[in-house]
Amino acid sequence: MMACPLCGRATEPRWRPFCSARCADLDLARWLRGDYRIPAEAAEEPERPAPPAEPDER
Repeated sequence: MMACPLCGRATEPRWRPFCSARCADLDLARWLRGDYRIPAEAAEEPERPAPPAEPDER
Protein backbone atom coordinates (compact mmCIF):
# COMPACT_ATOMS: atom_id res chain seq x y z
CA MET A 1 0.00 0.00 0.00
CA MET A 2 1.20 3.52 -0.76
CA ALA A 3 1.96 6.17 1.84
CA CYS A 4 0.31 9.58 2.00
CA PRO A 5 2.71 12.15 0.48
CA LEU A 6 1.99 14.63 3.30
CA CYS A 7 1.95 12.62 6.53
CA GLY A 8 3.23 9.16 5.56
CA ARG A 9 0.18 7.18 6.77
CA ALA A 10 -1.38 4.49 4.58
CA THR A 11 -3.55 5.87 1.77
CA GLU A 12 -7.31 5.58 1.85
CA PRO A 13 -8.89 4.56 -1.50
CA ARG A 14 -11.50 7.30 -1.17
CA TRP A 15 -8.84 10.04 -0.79
CA ARG A 16 -6.06 8.50 -2.86
CA PRO A 17 -3.18 9.41 -2.98
CA PHE A 18 -3.87 10.88 0.47
CA CYS A 19 -4.95 9.25 3.71
CA SER A 20 -7.78 11.65 4.53
CA ALA A 21 -9.76 14.69 3.46
CA ARG A 22 -7.55 16.77 5.74
CA CYS A 23 -4.35 15.89 3.86
CA ALA A 24 -6.12 16.36 0.50
CA ASP A 25 -7.28 19.83 1.61
CA LEU A 26 -3.81 20.74 2.88
CA ASP A 27 -2.32 19.79 -0.48
CA LEU A 28 -4.95 21.85 -2.34
CA ALA A 29 -4.20 24.85 -0.12
CA ARG A 30 -0.51 24.55 -1.00
CA TRP A 31 -1.35 24.61 -4.71
CA LEU A 32 -3.66 27.60 -4.32
CA ARG A 33 -1.03 29.57 -2.34
CA GLY A 34 1.55 28.84 -5.02
CA ASP A 35 3.82 26.76 -2.78
CA TYR A 36 4.36 24.25 -5.60
CA ARG A 37 6.26 25.86 -8.45
CA ILE A 38 8.33 24.69 -11.35
CA PRO A 39 11.61 26.60 -11.47
CA ALA A 40 12.09 28.45 -14.73
CA GLU A 41 14.12 31.27 -16.17
CA ALA A 42 12.37 34.54 -16.83
CA ALA A 43 11.28 34.92 -20.43
CA GLU A 44 12.76 37.73 -22.45
CA GLU A 45 10.43 40.52 -23.52
CA PRO A 46 9.62 40.20 -27.22
CA GLU A 47 10.73 43.11 -29.37
CA ARG A 48 7.88 45.44 -30.18
CA PRO A 49 7.54 46.67 -33.75
CA ALA A 50 8.06 50.38 -34.35
CA PRO A 51 4.81 52.37 -34.46
CA PRO A 52 3.65 53.28 -37.96
CA ALA A 53 4.92 56.62 -39.23
CA GLU A 54 2.38 59.42 -39.44
CA PRO A 55 1.67 60.66 -42.97
CA ASP A 56 3.13 64.05 -43.99
CA GLU A 57 0.56 66.84 -43.99
CA ARG A 58 1.81 69.30 -46.59
